[in-house]
This record gives sequence, structure tokens and C-alpha cells, in this order.
Amino acid sequence: MGSNTEAKKPHAVCIPFPAQGHINPMIKLAKLLHHKGFHITFVNTEYNHKRLINSRGPDSVKGLPDFQFKTIPDGLPPSDANATQDIPSLCDSTSKTCLVPFRELITNLNNTANLPSVSCIVSDGSMSFTVKVAQELGIPEALFWTPSACGFMAYLQFPHLVQSCVIPFKDESYLTDEYLETVVHFADEIKDIRLRDLPSFIRTTDNNDIMINFFLVEIERTFKASAVILNTFDEFEIEVLNEMKSKLPPIYTIGPLHLIVNDQVVDNGLKSIESNLWKDERECLEWLDSKVANSVVYINFGSITVMTPEQMIEFAWGLANSNCNFLWVKRPDLIVSGDHSAVLPAEFIAQTKERGLLVRWCPQEQVLNHPSIGGFLTHSGWNSTIESVSSGVPMLCWPFFAEQQMNCRFACTHWGIGMEIDSNVKRDEVENLVRELMEGEKGQKMKMKAMEWKKKAIEATAPGGSSYVNIDKLINDCLLK
Repeated sequence: MGSNTEAKKPHAVCIPFPAQGHINPMIKLAKLLHHKGFHITFVNTEYNHKRLINSRGPDSVKGLPDFQFKTIPDGLPPSDANATQDIPSLCDSTSKTCLVPFRELITNLNNTANLPSVSCIVSDGSMSFTVKVAQELGIPEALFWTPSACGFMAYLQFPHLVQSCVIPFKDESYLTDEYLETVVHFADEIKDIRLRDLPSFIRTTDNNDIMINFFLVEIERTFKASAVILNTFDEFEIEVLNEMKSKLPPIYTIGPLHLIVNDQVVDNGLKSIESNLWKDERECLEWLDSKVANSVVYINFGSITVMTPEQMIEFAWGLANSNCNFLWVKRPDLIVSGDHSAVLPAEFIAQTKERGLLVRWCPQEQVLNHPSIGGFLTHSGWNSTIESVSSGVPMLCWPFFAEQQMNCRFACTHWGIGMEIDSNVKRDEVENLVRELMEGEKGQKMKMKAMEWKKKAIEATAPGGSSYVNIDKLINDCLLK
């Protein structure tokens, strides 16, 4: 190893789970660590590395002298698709095949001249095979669990739910709405959580279910990490955090992470480092400029949610009949099967052309902060939820899978900023809820509550705030230890 200044920096290897909603917060954390003086190696899978180049050009992965991109294989068959891979297959493959190539990558980094030795690993909580490598090297490892604290707490229940024979369900009769209303006891301060609110992976009758077994292993390894990182802020999820802190390695709440990055990280080349696997259609911002304040509903179901053509049409006519302005992000792979462009009727396009805009992807943080946005119809993914909270935008929630149901439940019953749309979506319900969100009394109360949470999120990430302070604690107490 060389003796120059660069070789003396602490060196963090950051590895996200290979899906858009996990890559985004990890790249933000990597930028923040770089700002704090770390050399960064960011590890994508070969599949997502190719997608980044396809969507953003070769410069997107050139990095900087002290912020480099590396790849490992994900173990799945080669594919040129521009879509998120099947999540159960991805979980199964990464957990079984990625340890060896990751270990080889770390060895190569440590044997590269003029490069600082790897001093810590920051891994997604769902890529916890990395803990073994950290233990072998005797370096700290922080696991970044990218769900909400309440979603993460729900995953922590999996071992108990399996041991008590609650999951997997005994047979398909347990998949009924009536049984899913069963209340689950978490803690004295966390009430009214039902089976239907737990991560959707519990809804199986298979004793060998990939996802349940995957999370049992990931949770077990979490207790071996040096620290747990969560993209939330203390006041927002205080009851949940208090319940978990006595059971886990030290927890560092550092969110909303995008607020800290936007406030602290100067450009110095980092602006060219982006993580979107789809190309933004930024002209939507100019369209929003033409609309009055709080008049537009923003619709985005994230990077993984899929729906049937019938569900798409129900959403479409619900939006049309509400007579509200809307910006709708429709990914190319949003429909379960078939060409997404053929789904929407010509009558819908004609009826809404003056007040609706359809795009394939957009710069979501900028959209949510635009003054014309009055509400957000969302899948309740955590990135979308925390970004909406930080922007003071209330939500209509249509959770799809994983811990999105938990985020929806807390948004509607704990935080006072959401209303849920039934999974069996109907246009009349969409119309009524959109109108209530944008014009109704409940919508106004939700807007006021969302603005209160926005103020508290800004306070948490400002100098002296809990998340601001926790960044330095994470670095000094764990990553530099």
C-alpha cells in the first residue's frame, strides 16, 4: 500500500441489496461518508451495473479517485431486461452465491497499491453474508436496514412467529380477510397491529418458503453486526425504536437521509454519481410549474410494484373522475404482462390531456417538494414515505408487498398522514379518496399533520438534531473503531 494521503483514508465498502429502493439510500449514505473523509467502494451487481450504464451513460459509473464502483455477480442467469429482478429469486441467489465473490473483491481491494485497506463494511441488512467477511478481517460492519423502523421491527418478529406456529399458515383458509384481521401483540406501546399489517411474506402455507427462511437468516445475522443503521428520525418512530434498542446492536437513526445529504454534501464531483436505474423525464417539472399550489396528485408505485391491466384502468378512471390534476409515473414494467402503453383507453387520454401527465420515471424528491403537489398516491415504500413526510405531503396508500403494509398502517393510524386504498381497487373509491385528499376536511387535517412532521424532520437533520448527531456517532463509535 502506498504512503500518499489517499492511502491513509478510512475505506468503507458499501453494498446495497440489488433493487432500486435499496440502492438509492445506500448511495446517499456513501456520499455522506465520502463527505466525512472516507474512501468509498460501492458494490453493485453486474446486472444493475449494466442497467446504470444503459440509463445514465458510462460516466455514471466512472466515480471519482476516492469513490469507485465495483461489481459482483448475483448468481442469477444472465439477462438484458430493464426491470427489477424477481425478488425471491434474488434473495435466494445472493444469500447462497455472493459470499465468495464479495470476499475475493475485498481481498483484491486490500492488495491494490495506493488504495487504503478496507477499514469497515456498510451492508444492506438483506446482504448480511458480508458479516462473515468483516469478522474474518476483524473490521466493523454496520447493517443498513433500509425499511422503516416499524417495518424492520415486523421482520424481527419472524423467528417468534415461526416458533409459535403462526407462520407459515396451516392452510389456505388462513389467508382470508377475517383471519388477517387477527391482532398481533408487539409491545405495550405499539397497539392495533394486525396480521395483515405484517410483511406480506407471511402469507404463505409453504414450510420451505424462500422469503420466510431468508429473513430468519438475515435477522439472526443482524445480532452479529457492529451496528444497525435506520433511515428514520427518533421522534417519528420513537415507540418502535425504544422497543428495539435493548435487543439489538447499537441503532443509529440518520434520517431522513436525503435531507442531510442535500444540506451537507457539496458537489465536488458527487453530483455525477446517481443511482436511478431508469432515466428521469425531467420535463415533468416544467409541467408542474404551470399548475397552482397544492393542485396536483402525484402517483408513483415505486420500482417493484406491478398491477393487472384491470387495476390500472380502475386507477385511471378514478383519477379522471376526480377532476384533479395528476402526474403519474408509469414504469415500462408496471403491468404484470403485456404492453403498458396499450392499457389505458383512448377516452381516458383524451379526457385528461389538459390536467394529467404520464411519465416513465421522474426525479421524485424534486417532484414532492414542488409547490403544486398536494398529495401522493403511493405504494408506501419507505423511500417514498420518508420523502413524502420530509416534503409535507399527505398520502393515499396502496401497499403492494414486503413491509409496505406496515408503513401504510402507521401512516394511517399513528402518524395521521395517510388513507388506505383497498387492495381490490375500484374507481369510485379512488375518485372519492383523491377528492378527500385534495379538497376534503380530512385531507386538510392530514396536510397540516404532514407539515408538522416535515418541520420535525428538518429539525432532526439540522446541526444539533438527533440524526445529524447520530451520523458522527456512527462514524466515531463504530466505523472508525
